[in-house]
Amino acid sequence: IMKKLLVILTIAVLAVSCGEKTDSFVLNGTLRGDVADGTQVFLKTAGENNSIKEVDTVTVKEGKFVFNTPTPKTLDPYYVFIDKVRGNMMFFPENGTIEMSAHRDSLRNVVISGTPQNDMFSDFIEGSKLIGEKVQSIQQDYQKAAMAKDTATVKALQDEIKEIQEEGKDYEINFTKANPNAVISAMIINRLLMNKILTEDEISELVSGLSEEVKQTAAAKSVLEIINKNKATSIGAKAPEFTAPSLDGTPLALNKALGKVTIVDFWAAWCVPCRRENPNVVNVYNKYHDKGLNIVGVSLDKNATEWKKAIEEDGLPWSHVYNEKDVQEIAKLYNVTSIPSTFILDEKGVIIAKNLRGDDLENKIAELLQ
Repeated sequence: IMKKLLVILTIAVLAVSCGEKTDSFVLNGTLRGDVADGTQVFLKTAGENNSIKEVDTVTVKEGKFVFNTPTPKTLDPYYVFIDKVRGNMMFFPENGTIEMSAHRDSLRNVVISGTPQNDMFSDFIEGSKLIGEKVQSIQQDYQKAAMAKDTATVKALQDEIKEIQEEGKDYEINFTKANPNAVISAMIINRLLMNKILTEDEISELVSGLSEEVKQTAAAKSVLEIINKNKATSIGAKAPEFTAPSLDGTPLALNKALGKVTIVDFWAAWCVPCRRENPNVVNVYNKYHDKGLNIVGVSLDKNATEWKKAIEEDGLPWSHVYNEKDVQEIAKLYNVTSIPSTFILDEKGVIIAKNLRGDDLENKIAELLQ
Protein backbone atom coordinates (compact mmCIF):
# COMPACT_ATOMS: atom_id res chain seq x y z
CA ILE A 1 0.00 0.00 0.00
CA MET A 2 2.87 2.35 0.79
CA LYS A 3 4.62 1.52 -2.47
CA LYS A 4 1.46 2.38 -4.38
CA LEU A 5 1.15 5.65 -2.51
CA LEU A 6 4.72 6.65 -3.33
CA VAL A 7 4.15 5.87 -7.02
CA ILE A 8 0.95 7.88 -7.06
CA LEU A 9 2.62 10.83 -5.34
CA THR A 10 5.43 10.88 -7.88
CA ILE A 11 3.02 11.05 -10.83
CA ALA A 12 0.22 13.04 -9.23
CA VAL A 13 -0.85 16.11 -11.16
CA LEU A 14 -3.00 18.17 -8.81
CA ALA A 15 -3.39 21.91 -9.31
CA VAL A 16 -3.37 23.78 -6.01
CA SER A 17 -4.53 27.35 -5.94
CA CYS A 18 -2.61 29.61 -3.62
CA GLY A 19 -3.36 33.08 -4.93
CA GLU A 20 -1.26 35.49 -6.93
CA LYS A 21 2.52 35.24 -6.63
CA THR A 22 5.22 37.25 -8.31
CA ASP A 23 8.38 36.06 -6.52
CA SER A 24 10.78 33.25 -7.36
CA PHE A 25 11.91 30.07 -5.74
CA VAL A 26 15.43 28.66 -5.74
CA LEU A 27 15.90 24.92 -6.04
CA ASN A 28 19.34 23.68 -5.05
CA GLY A 29 19.87 20.14 -6.25
CA THR A 30 22.59 17.66 -5.30
CA LEU A 31 23.04 14.43 -7.27
CA ARG A 32 25.13 11.52 -6.03
CA GLY A 33 26.41 8.90 -8.42
CA ASP A 34 28.03 9.26 -11.80
CA VAL A 35 26.41 12.35 -13.33
CA ALA A 36 28.67 14.05 -15.87
CA ASP A 37 29.08 17.80 -15.98
CA GLY A 38 26.83 19.30 -18.61
CA THR A 39 24.04 16.74 -18.10
CA GLN A 40 20.72 18.48 -18.65
CA VAL A 41 18.18 18.80 -15.84
CA PHE A 42 14.59 19.54 -16.82
CA LEU A 43 11.94 21.24 -14.70
CA LYS A 44 8.45 20.22 -15.80
CA THR A 45 4.82 20.48 -14.75
CA ALA A 46 1.42 19.53 -16.06
CA GLY A 47 0.03 21.36 -19.05
CA GLU A 48 -3.44 21.24 -20.50
CA ASN A 49 -5.15 17.89 -21.07
CA ASN A 50 -2.55 16.08 -18.93
CA SER A 51 0.28 17.10 -21.24
CA ILE A 52 3.77 17.76 -19.89
CA LYS A 53 4.94 21.35 -19.93
CA GLU A 54 8.63 22.19 -19.70
CA VAL A 55 9.30 25.09 -17.32
CA ASP A 56 13.09 25.44 -17.31
CA THR A 57 16.34 23.64 -18.12
CA VAL A 58 19.77 23.83 -16.44
CA THR A 59 22.90 21.67 -16.45
CA VAL A 60 24.81 19.73 -13.82
CA LYS A 61 28.15 20.99 -12.59
CA GLU A 62 30.15 18.95 -10.07
CA GLY A 63 27.06 16.98 -9.09
CA LYS A 64 24.94 20.06 -8.47
CA PHE A 65 22.26 22.06 -10.28
CA VAL A 66 20.30 25.22 -9.45
CA PHE A 67 16.95 26.50 -10.66
CA ASN A 68 15.99 30.12 -10.01
CA THR A 69 12.47 30.19 -11.36
CA PRO A 70 9.39 32.43 -10.99
CA THR A 71 6.92 30.94 -8.54
CA PRO A 72 3.73 29.93 -10.40
CA LYS A 73 0.36 31.37 -9.55
CA THR A 74 -0.82 27.91 -8.58
CA LEU A 75 1.08 25.39 -6.49
CA ASP A 76 1.01 22.55 -9.00
CA PRO A 77 3.59 19.88 -8.23
CA TYR A 78 6.77 20.40 -10.24
CA TYR A 79 8.99 17.55 -11.38
CA VAL A 80 12.76 17.37 -11.90
CA PHE A 81 13.99 15.04 -14.66
CA ILE A 82 17.65 14.17 -15.25
CA ASP A 83 18.59 13.48 -18.85
CA LYS A 84 19.01 9.74 -19.50
CA VAL A 85 18.15 8.90 -15.86
CA ARG A 86 15.05 6.94 -15.00
CA GLY A 87 12.41 8.50 -12.76
CA ASN A 88 11.79 12.00 -11.49
CA MET A 89 11.58 14.02 -8.28
CA MET A 90 8.44 15.86 -7.20
CA PHE A 91 8.31 19.00 -5.06
CA PHE A 92 6.08 22.02 -4.43
CA PRO A 93 7.24 25.24 -6.20
CA GLU A 94 6.85 27.51 -3.22
CA ASN A 95 8.50 30.87 -2.50
CA GLY A 96 11.86 30.38 -0.79
CA THR A 97 14.91 28.15 -1.11
CA ILE A 98 14.31 24.43 -1.57
CA GLU A 99 17.01 21.81 -1.04
CA MET A 100 16.83 18.57 -3.00
CA SER A 101 19.23 15.61 -2.77
CA ALA A 102 19.12 12.16 -4.37
CA HIS A 103 21.19 9.39 -5.92
CA ARG A 104 20.89 9.17 -9.69
CA ASP A 105 19.93 5.49 -9.43
CA SER A 106 17.14 6.09 -6.93
CA LEU A 107 15.43 9.41 -7.58
CA ARG A 108 12.28 8.30 -5.77
CA ASN A 109 14.27 8.35 -2.52
CA VAL A 110 14.83 12.08 -2.87
CA VAL A 111 15.26 14.17 0.29
CA ILE A 112 13.52 17.56 0.13
CA SER A 113 13.46 20.45 2.59
CA GLY A 114 13.51 24.21 2.88
CA THR A 115 9.92 25.51 2.63
CA PRO A 116 6.85 24.69 4.73
CA GLN A 117 4.96 22.63 2.14
CA ASN A 118 8.06 20.67 1.12
CA ASP A 119 9.03 20.05 4.74
CA MET A 120 5.58 18.62 5.48
CA PHE A 121 5.70 16.57 2.28
CA SER A 122 9.11 15.21 3.30
CA ASP A 123 7.86 14.32 6.79
CA PHE A 124 5.00 12.34 5.30
CA ILE A 125 7.26 10.46 2.88
CA GLU A 126 9.70 9.54 5.65
CA GLY A 127 6.92 8.08 7.79
CA SER A 128 5.51 6.22 4.80
CA LYS A 129 8.91 4.70 4.03
CA LEU A 130 9.18 3.22 7.53
CA ILE A 131 5.88 1.42 7.10
CA GLY A 132 6.75 0.40 3.55
CA GLU A 133 9.99 -1.14 4.78
CA LYS A 134 8.04 -3.27 7.26
CA VAL A 135 5.80 -4.58 4.50
CA GLN A 136 8.77 -5.26 2.22
CA SER A 137 10.56 -7.24 4.93
CA ILE A 138 7.53 -9.42 5.62
CA GLN A 139 6.87 -9.96 1.92
CA GLN A 140 10.33 -11.50 1.56
CA ASP A 141 9.55 -13.95 4.37
CA TYR A 142 6.15 -14.57 2.80
CA GLN A 143 7.68 -15.53 -0.54
CA LYS A 144 10.06 -17.97 1.17
CA ALA A 145 7.20 -19.55 3.13
CA ALA A 146 5.05 -19.80 0.01
CA MET A 147 7.84 -21.51 -1.94
CA ALA A 148 8.29 -23.94 0.95
CA LYS A 149 4.50 -24.49 1.04
CA ASP A 150 4.50 -23.60 4.72
CA THR A 151 0.78 -22.74 4.90
CA ALA A 152 0.78 -21.91 8.61
CA THR A 153 3.55 -19.35 8.20
CA VAL A 154 1.93 -17.96 5.04
CA LYS A 155 -1.34 -17.39 6.90
CA ALA A 156 0.45 -15.75 9.85
CA LEU A 157 2.41 -13.44 7.54
CA GLN A 158 -0.74 -12.52 5.59
CA ASP A 159 -2.36 -11.44 8.84
CA GLU A 160 0.77 -9.48 9.77
CA ILE A 161 0.80 -7.69 6.41
CA LYS A 162 -2.85 -6.73 6.89
CA GLU A 163 -2.01 -5.30 10.31
CA ILE A 164 0.80 -3.20 8.85
CA GLN A 165 -1.45 -2.01 6.03
CA GLU A 166 -3.97 -0.95 8.66
CA GLU A 167 -1.12 0.83 10.44
CA GLY A 168 -0.35 2.60 7.17
CA LYS A 169 -3.95 3.72 6.80
CA ASP A 170 -3.99 5.01 10.38
CA TYR A 171 -0.73 6.85 9.74
CA GLU A 172 -2.20 8.64 6.73
CA ILE A 173 -5.36 9.59 8.61
CA ASN A 174 -3.43 10.84 11.63
CA PHE A 175 -1.02 12.80 9.41
CA THR A 176 -3.85 14.70 7.73
CA LYS A 177 -5.38 15.52 11.12
CA ALA A 178 -2.05 16.69 12.52
CA ASN A 179 -1.16 18.71 9.39
CA PRO A 180 -4.29 20.60 8.30
CA ASN A 181 -2.12 23.25 6.61
CA ALA A 182 -0.34 20.76 4.33
CA VAL A 183 -1.31 20.47 0.69
CA ILE A 184 -0.10 16.88 0.83
CA SER A 185 -2.87 16.21 3.37
CA ALA A 186 -5.47 17.14 0.75
CA MET A 187 -3.71 14.88 -1.76
CA ILE A 188 -3.73 11.99 0.71
CA ILE A 189 -7.46 12.44 1.35
CA ASN A 190 -8.06 12.55 -2.39
CA ARG A 191 -6.24 9.24 -2.82
CA LEU A 192 -8.10 7.62 0.09
CA LEU A 193 -11.37 8.56 -1.59
CA MET A 194 -10.34 7.44 -5.08
CA ASN A 195 -9.19 4.04 -3.77
CA LYS A 196 -12.30 3.70 -1.57
CA ILE A 197 -10.14 3.08 1.49
CA LEU A 198 -12.45 5.17 3.70
CA THR A 199 -16.18 5.83 3.68
CA GLU A 200 -17.48 9.14 2.40
CA ASP A 201 -18.45 10.13 5.94
CA GLU A 202 -14.86 9.53 7.08
CA ILE A 203 -13.54 11.47 4.08
CA SER A 204 -15.92 14.36 4.82
CA GLU A 205 -14.64 14.52 8.37
CA LEU A 206 -11.03 14.68 7.20
CA VAL A 207 -11.72 17.38 4.62
CA SER A 208 -13.61 19.50 7.14
CA GLY A 209 -10.49 19.48 9.34
CA LEU A 210 -8.26 21.05 6.68
CA SER A 211 -7.37 24.72 6.90
CA GLU A 212 -9.43 27.12 4.80
CA GLU A 213 -6.41 27.75 2.57
CA VAL A 214 -5.88 24.06 1.86
CA LYS A 215 -9.62 23.61 1.24
CA GLN A 216 -9.12 25.89 -1.76
CA THR A 217 -6.61 23.50 -3.35
CA ALA A 218 -7.62 21.43 -6.34
CA ALA A 219 -7.10 18.21 -4.39
CA ALA A 220 -9.55 19.27 -1.67
CA LYS A 221 -11.98 20.76 -4.18
CA SER A 222 -11.95 17.50 -6.12
CA VAL A 223 -12.86 15.56 -2.98
CA LEU A 224 -15.65 17.97 -2.07
CA GLU A 225 -17.02 17.87 -5.62
CA ILE A 226 -17.20 14.06 -5.58
CA ILE A 227 -18.78 13.97 -2.12
CA ASN A 228 -21.41 16.54 -3.09
CA LYS A 229 -22.15 14.64 -6.28
CA ASN A 230 -22.50 11.38 -4.37
CA LYS A 231 -24.89 13.01 -1.92
CA ALA A 232 -27.26 13.54 -4.84
CA THR A 233 -27.64 9.76 -5.09
CA SER A 234 -27.22 8.79 -1.45
CA ILE A 235 -29.90 6.87 0.45
CA GLY A 236 -32.67 9.30 1.33
CA ALA A 237 -32.05 11.58 -1.68
CA LYS A 238 -34.52 12.04 -4.52
CA ALA A 239 -33.26 10.08 -7.50
CA PRO A 240 -32.14 12.33 -10.38
CA GLU A 241 -34.72 12.59 -13.13
CA PHE A 242 -33.88 11.46 -16.65
CA THR A 243 -35.54 10.85 -19.98
CA ALA A 244 -34.00 8.63 -22.64
CA PRO A 245 -35.01 6.55 -25.68
CA SER A 246 -36.67 3.21 -24.85
CA LEU A 247 -36.55 0.01 -26.90
CA ASP A 248 -38.92 1.32 -29.57
CA GLY A 249 -37.20 4.70 -29.67
CA THR A 250 -39.88 6.65 -27.79
CA PRO A 251 -38.75 8.76 -24.81
CA LEU A 252 -39.17 7.17 -21.39
CA ALA A 253 -39.09 9.42 -18.31
CA LEU A 254 -38.17 7.97 -14.92
CA ASN A 255 -41.03 9.77 -13.16
CA LYS A 256 -43.51 8.08 -15.52
CA ALA A 257 -42.05 4.62 -14.88
CA LEU A 258 -42.21 4.57 -11.08
CA GLY A 259 -44.05 1.77 -9.30
CA LYS A 260 -44.55 1.25 -5.58
CA VAL A 261 -40.90 0.18 -5.71
CA THR A 262 -38.61 0.81 -8.67
CA ILE A 263 -35.15 -0.57 -9.44
CA VAL A 264 -32.93 1.57 -11.66
CA ASP A 265 -30.48 -0.99 -13.00
CA PHE A 266 -27.26 0.14 -14.74
CA TRP A 267 -25.89 -2.67 -16.89
CA ALA A 268 -24.51 -3.59 -20.33
CA ALA A 269 -24.49 -6.56 -22.67
CA TRP A 270 -20.70 -6.80 -22.36
CA CYS A 271 -20.76 -6.78 -18.54
CA VAL A 272 -20.27 -10.38 -17.37
CA PRO A 273 -21.32 -9.77 -13.73
CA CYS A 274 -24.45 -7.99 -15.01
CA ARG A 275 -25.41 -10.90 -17.24
CA ARG A 276 -24.72 -13.33 -14.42
CA GLU A 277 -27.08 -11.39 -12.12
CA ASN A 278 -29.86 -11.01 -14.70
CA PRO A 279 -31.58 -14.36 -13.96
CA ASN A 280 -31.92 -13.35 -10.30
CA VAL A 281 -33.38 -9.97 -11.26
CA VAL A 282 -35.84 -11.67 -13.64
CA ASN A 283 -36.92 -13.96 -10.81
CA VAL A 284 -37.47 -11.01 -8.46
CA TYR A 285 -39.37 -9.08 -11.13
CA ASN A 286 -41.66 -12.02 -11.91
CA LYS A 287 -42.43 -12.51 -8.22
CA TYR A 288 -43.15 -8.90 -7.34
CA HIS A 289 -44.16 -7.00 -10.48
CA ASP A 290 -47.86 -7.60 -9.81
CA LYS A 291 -47.36 -6.23 -6.29
CA GLY A 292 -45.90 -2.98 -7.58
CA LEU A 293 -42.28 -3.60 -8.59
CA ASN A 294 -41.05 -1.81 -11.71
CA ILE A 295 -37.55 -1.91 -13.18
CA VAL A 296 -35.84 0.54 -15.53
CA GLY A 297 -32.73 -0.86 -17.14
CA VAL A 298 -30.16 1.77 -18.12
CA SER A 299 -27.71 0.47 -20.71
CA LEU A 300 -24.08 1.53 -20.96
CA ASP A 301 -23.65 -0.38 -24.22
CA LYS A 302 -21.89 1.20 -27.16
CA ASN A 303 -23.84 -0.85 -29.67
CA ALA A 304 -27.65 -0.79 -29.79
CA THR A 305 -27.80 -4.15 -31.58
CA GLU A 306 -25.84 -5.89 -28.83
CA TRP A 307 -28.06 -4.18 -26.22
CA LYS A 308 -31.28 -5.44 -27.79
CA LYS A 309 -29.81 -8.90 -28.35
CA ALA A 310 -28.86 -9.22 -24.66
CA ILE A 311 -32.35 -8.13 -23.55
CA GLU A 312 -33.86 -10.87 -25.72
CA GLU A 313 -31.33 -13.55 -24.73
CA ASP A 314 -31.70 -12.88 -21.00
CA GLY A 315 -35.49 -12.41 -21.19
CA LEU A 316 -35.64 -9.01 -19.49
CA PRO A 317 -39.34 -7.98 -19.60
CA TRP A 318 -39.08 -4.58 -17.94
CA SER A 319 -38.55 -1.06 -19.32
CA HIS A 320 -35.18 -0.22 -20.86
CA VAL A 321 -33.47 2.99 -21.97
CA TYR A 322 -30.35 3.59 -24.01
CA ASN A 323 -28.85 6.85 -25.25
CA GLU A 324 -26.60 5.93 -28.15
CA LYS A 325 -25.34 9.53 -28.46
CA ASP A 326 -24.04 9.59 -24.87
CA VAL A 327 -24.19 6.25 -23.06
CA GLN A 328 -22.68 7.86 -19.96
CA GLU A 329 -25.27 10.62 -19.69
CA ILE A 330 -27.49 9.02 -17.01
CA ALA A 331 -24.54 7.22 -15.37
CA LYS A 332 -22.96 10.62 -14.73
CA LEU A 333 -26.15 11.83 -13.05
CA TYR A 334 -26.01 8.85 -10.70
CA ASN A 335 -22.21 8.94 -10.34
CA VAL A 336 -21.99 5.36 -11.58
CA THR A 337 -18.39 4.38 -12.30
CA SER A 338 -18.79 0.60 -12.43
CA ILE A 339 -21.54 -1.87 -13.25
CA PRO A 340 -23.71 -3.61 -12.25
CA SER A 341 -25.03 -0.75 -10.17
CA THR A 342 -28.58 -0.55 -8.85
CA PHE A 343 -30.74 1.99 -7.04
CA ILE A 344 -34.00 1.04 -5.33
CA LEU A 345 -36.59 3.83 -5.21
CA ASP A 346 -39.85 4.22 -3.32
CA GLU A 347 -43.09 5.35 -4.99
CA LYS A 348 -41.99 9.00 -4.73
CA GLY A 349 -38.63 8.33 -6.37
CA VAL A 350 -36.58 8.54 -3.16
CA ILE A 351 -33.54 6.24 -3.02
CA ILE A 352 -34.04 3.70 -0.22
CA ALA A 353 -31.30 1.17 -1.03
CA LYS A 354 -28.34 0.73 -3.38
CA ASN A 355 -26.32 -2.02 -5.05
CA LEU A 356 -28.14 -5.07 -3.66
CA ARG A 357 -27.76 -8.35 -5.53
CA GLY A 358 -28.69 -12.01 -5.13
CA ASP A 359 -30.63 -12.87 -1.99
CA ASP A 360 -30.08 -9.39 -0.57
CA LEU A 361 -32.03 -7.87 -3.47
CA GLU A 362 -34.92 -10.29 -3.19
CA ASN A 363 -35.10 -9.96 0.59
CA LYS A 364 -35.26 -6.15 0.33
CA ILE A 365 -37.99 -6.18 -2.31
CA ALA A 366 -39.95 -8.75 -0.29
CA GLU A 367 -39.64 -6.53 2.80
CA LEU A 368 -40.94 -3.52 0.86
CA LEU A 369 -43.84 -5.18 -0.97
CA GLN A 370 -45.12 -8.04 1.21
